[in-house]
Amino acid sequence: MCTVCGCVDGIPPTKHADVQNAQTNGQRLDHGHDHHGYHHDHGCSGQDVRCARSTDDGHDHHDDGDRQAHREQALVDCGIDPAGLRVVGMSSERIIQVSRDILSKNNRIAAENRARFLADDLVVYNVLSSPGAGKTSLLVRAVSELKRRIPVGVIGGDQQTSNDAERIRATGVPAIQINTGKGCHLDAAMVGQAYRLLPELKGGVLFIENVGNLVCPAAFDLGEVCKIVVFSTTEGEDKPLKYPDIFATSSLMLINKIDLAPMVDFDLNRTIEFTARVSPNIEVLPVSARTGEGFGALYAWLQKQTAHRRHVVEDTRG
Repeated sequence: MCTVCGCVDGIPPTKHADVQNAQTNGQRLDHGHDHHGYHHDHGCSGQDVRCARSTDDGHDHHDDGDRQAHREQALVDCGIDPAGLRVVGMSSERIIQVSRDILSKNNRIAAENRARFLADDLVVYNVLSSPGAGKTSLLVRAVSELKRRIPVGVIGGDQQTSNDAERIRATGVPAIQINTGKGCHLDAAMVGQAYRLLPELKGGVLFIENVGNLVCPAAFDLGEVCKIVVFSTTEGEDKPLKYPDIFATSSLMLINKIDLAPMVDFDLNRTIEFTARVSPNIEVLPVSARTGEGFGALYAWLQKQTAHRRHVVEDTRG
């Protein structure tokens, strides 16, 4: 397991191919990654999208010792502090350093994204969940209604297909699909590249729909204002205890499919109690993407975040 994000034998990339002559709709960015060592073969496909392969991935490929070390099988206990990593087949010092290098590079790019979003007066949310929790259904309903008031865009991540982006675009909202191939999360470089393909969203909202995964996305800053985790009543009340990092790093938990709660014997109070153990300050809103229940409260929450962010920016500039 990778010390950075949990990928088997994987080191997540943060540098991707440049996209040229791209249109703003109907596009998909493909990122195929060979995670055994540092060779990353980047191919991009989509309507009217050309990608130039990048051979500079930020790593030194001329050290035979490094190559051998990257090929070695490593077994890592990721549930403890990096200083106490238990590793078989690779030194813990090397894995810790690789993890720091990857996250440090990602954080630099995330800071660049954040500055760009700020310059465009854009509020950006990183939406996380396990597969099937209802992120896309929730976003389809939300953007359909929000687009009447403000500019809205979506960047979506999945390993394959452009299904989610097509559902968003059917509402009239621009969306860019990122296909991560073997990757289990989005990183800041992917988001920065995709953002350049969207039309201007000045003064609006951008939702980043991350890859369905309750582990890896928690570690990667994309330049967002905050993270929103979508949790489904069908997943069981103890999910926050099993996957604490994703909840601890999120500002809002949306308990989706609340209309199904009576049918699956879902205990809302127990879920909130478990969530509070790992994230005492997280806000919780029960919603239903199918019926629209709770969406008024969600929009009020989003409006509050926008107002707070702009107030902070004005104080900083003033």
